[in-house]
Amino acid sequence: MNMRRAFLFSLFVGLASGVFSLAASDGFAQNPSKTNVLPFVPPRAALTDVEKAELKRVSEYLNTIKSVQGRFTQIAADGRTVQGTFYLRKPGRIRFEYDLPNPILIVADGASVAVSNSQLKTTDRYPLINSPLRLLLSESIDLTSDRRIIDVKKETGVLSFTARETAGPARGSITLVFADSGQLELRQWEVVDAQGVRTTIALNDVRQDANIPATLFVIQDLSPFKRNN
Repeated sequence: MNMRRAFLFSLFVGLASGVFSLAASDGFAQNPSKTNVLPFVPPRAALTDVEKAELKRVSEYLNTIKSVQGRFTQIAADGRTVQGTFYLRKPGRIRFEYDLPNPILIVADGASVAVSNSQLKTTDRYPLINSPLRLLLSESIDLTSDRRIIDVKKETGVLSFTARETAGPARGSITLVFADSGQLELRQWEVVDAQGVRTTIALNDVRQDANIPATLFVIQDLSPFKRNN
């Protein structure tokens, strides 16, 4: 995998491990020498009954999300932001459209995830199964038995949990944050990738929409020729 494609893959992993390391408007500037490798974290103790109860609430809430759309703001580690519109339809389909002039489009069609760049006329595909996106796109989620969960926090009006992947191409951690007023609402996720780069995705204007066109989740290959991953 060449350097550009490796970066695109880390960008894609960032989306739902939560991390995108995109510059606000001028491409893919990133300096790996200024990032830190994630420190070793020993396995945590078994979840408590209280933590399992909270994770059960989160699982039940995520399982009610079937077809939604809304806006997102992506905040990079250096504070730069980009915005866009997202569409989600279970199982396995999501689309992130960045506002112009950002050329990036990310589409998952149920089997693959594609990162397209309209300026470079490129499309890079990756298996959905290798992505933390599956945490959001699965139809049946049970976080109470997920061994990747390393932290559950309950604060006034806020519930969050952190999952960590220690092996494979999606190494890193993702923290999902929910507003909790008795009913849960996903507000943001924060990802730290294997190089220690932190990115936050904040959601707003999220609404149920059962009529999202299936064509939005069709991957259009912009590449002039097929690439082998």
